[in-house]
Amino acid sequence: MAGAFFGRVVVVTGASSGIGRELARQLAAAGARVGLVARREDALRELAELIRAAGGEAVVAPADVADRAQATAAVAVVRDAFGPVDLMIANAGVGAPTRLDPVNVPDVEAMIRVNVLGVVYAFAAVMPDMLARRSGHLAAVSSLASYLALPGESGYCASKAAVNTYLAGLQAHLRGRGVTVTTLCPGFVKTAMTEGNDFWMPGLLTAEEAARRMLRALSRRKAVYNFPLSCRLLVGLARWLPAWAVGRVMADYNDTAAGH
Repeated sequence: MAGAFFGRVVVVTGASSGIGRELARQLAAAGARVGLVARREDALRELAELIRAAGGEAVVAPADVADRAQATAAVAVVRDAFGPVDLMIANAGVGAPTRLDPVNVPDVEAMIRVNVLGVVYAFAAVMPDMLARRSGHLAAVSSLASYLALPGESGYCASKAAVNTYLAGLQAHLRGRGVTVTTLCPGFVKTAMTEGNDFWMPGLLTAEEAARRMLRALSRRKAVYNFPLSCRLLVGLARWLPAWAVGRVMADYNDTAAGH
């Protein structure tokens, strides 16, 4: 796997914590030249120092990926430092329950901006150059939740489903143009986003293990990678359940998180 990334220029959005931080760290350890993008500059600088101390290469490019101008400028910083981007991993994401009364519109808007438009803006910043070179790899971190319509999580699930559909369209559109597209759909991963969950999380992975599996999938240029198997199978079963059954299973969660 390491050889697949050696000498490559890779941008990781949402690199300040969680999966993004681990992706960046492991990529640098594999010999990639990594561009670190996120809003928290202090966390990015700490990670860059860690990478450099281990003999790797990293450049810090603070940005809010929900702002197209900032995302574009961040990619320009990486390109100026390391050259054209070979792999863009649009990992930045946010999550919040979807409430009913009142509907928490600002939270849903934020999820759409970061989870969907953040991917669009990140890809747009590198795609013209990849097309000109007929070489490149676009990847986005989605979620197994993208395959479900969960009560209390409809905004988050919808945002991730949009990512899947967008990337599926790009895969077909870019066929024969030298640019690979990969959709990464993890299940539950131990990060700040899930640490407040007080319900059973089947197949829970550490960020380190999730990143390792993602990089293996990227090195193999998989089109879609759904993992881990245990959670993937449960999601497959849940898709056959009627809406009333899903609501009943998640009743306690809905009462506390979704404002029922």
